[in-house]
Amino acid sequence: MGPFLYIIYLCFSLLAVCITVYDKYAAKHKRIRVPEKTLFLTALCGGSLAMYITMLVIRHKTKHKRFMVGLPLIIAAQTVVNIFIV
Repeated sequence: MGPFLYIIYLCFSLLAVCITVYDKYAAKHKRIRVPEKTLFLTALCGGSLAMYITMLVIRHKTKHKRFMVGLPLIIAAQTVVNIFIV
């Protein structure tokens, strides 16, 4: 299950970066935004670390406690699960 799991994380990480960057663009240009549920679902599926780093780098949603606390909690939970799975 090891290599397959890494491929899933890689795909969701790339997706997380893309939708986070798009949401920042949409916010600045008054376009349709990405729902927060979609962002969190992508994070839960494996894109949490990439999304968190992207948000810090592009300064997107960094004032939202929900993301700045929620994403590290998801990362911690995924780390614990990965330790027991792998």
